[in-house]
Amino acid sequence: MEIGITSFVETKSDVHSGNVISHAQRLREVVEEIILADQVGLDVFGVGEHHRVDYAASSPAMVLSAAAPQTKKIRLTSAVTVLSSTDPVRVFQDFSTLDGISNGRAEIMAGRGSFIESFPLFGYNLKDYDELFEEHLALLLKIRESEKVTWEGVHRPAINDLGIYPRPVQNPLPVWIGSGGNQESAVRAGLLGLPLMLAIIGGSPMQFSPLVQLYKKAAAHAGHDLSKLQVGSHSIGFVGENTERAADIFFPSTQAGMNKLGKERGWAYYDRSSFDAARSFEGALYVGDPDTVANKIIHLRKHVGITRFMLYVPLSTMPHEQVMRAIELLGTEVAPRVRKEVAKWEEEQESHSLL
Repeated sequence: MEIGITSFVETKSDVHSGNVISHAQRLREVVEEIILADQVGLDVFGVGEHHRVDYAASSPAMVLSAAAPQTKKIRLTSAVTVLSSTDPVRVFQDFSTLDGISNGRAEIMAGRGSFIESFPLFGYNLKDYDELFEEHLALLLKIRESEKVTWEGVHRPAINDLGIYPRPVQNPLPVWIGSGGNQESAVRAGLLGLPLMLAIIGGSPMQFSPLVQLYKKAAAHAGHDLSKLQVGSHSIGFVGENTERAADIFFPSTQAGMNKLGKERGWAYYDRSSFDAARSFEGALYVGDPDTVANKIIHLRKHVGITRFMLYVPLSTMPHEQVMRAIELLGTEVAPRVRKEVAKWEEEQESHSLL
């Protein structure tokens, strides 16, 4: 069971002071967060790609590369790379470069993305949203299979027996499929035998269990080894020494972030009752002391089949020292408890299967 962090490197105004952190400062802070995550024994750190004023990371590979030489073991991934509006050749080159700098710790998480600013920015037509993703994913996977590529599509100029460099340390370079819970995405990932990352950020996480089963069914149909499949959860949360105190600290920025996005998307107003319901044991927020957060992650592993859990923190903007403390607690207290309990449970499951 892998435990890690996801960050979108947000730069929204502070809910208490109203101050807006600069992109430069927030980028330096997230590098510090990656280094700390490595030091406290977390398995993976993901940085999301956005092209908006309130997010600082438009190039996850660049951010992760800044941390790579200062870390030792932690895996470094995008979360996600907006593949529909990005040239797959450049994506591969960027993450292959990161893989070399980190000596084999890079990953690509490919997704459509939940924002659309990158489409006009890079000259793509939004009506080709799905078709672009399909085509770009096919090319990305072809590039990782072979040093020299011959390929022809609809939306990108053809490639005729050209080498694409540098080549990564890992062979193949890991590519995950990021999904907000779309059945089509789960089936695609299963048929391709690719790891699946689910954004479990609302409702009941248990609702994702049928989706995981659909993913595995598609993988089995395509002849892939089910024992090698990986399923991840990207979930919002915060770890503190005390559950109620952690909730009080995390709520203001979470409310601000949810309501800012909610205005754009027509969501209902997010208040404290919404927050408290979501942080209940059945909800999708992982907020509380180490025991509370660990128990929810263990439950997710047992009942949904998650093999990698990534805590998205912070949502909106929080003081850097609070984020660093949450990362420290996740690595030093939550992760060991989860790994110990999950390993014990998996041994029991294996023993039962042999009877």
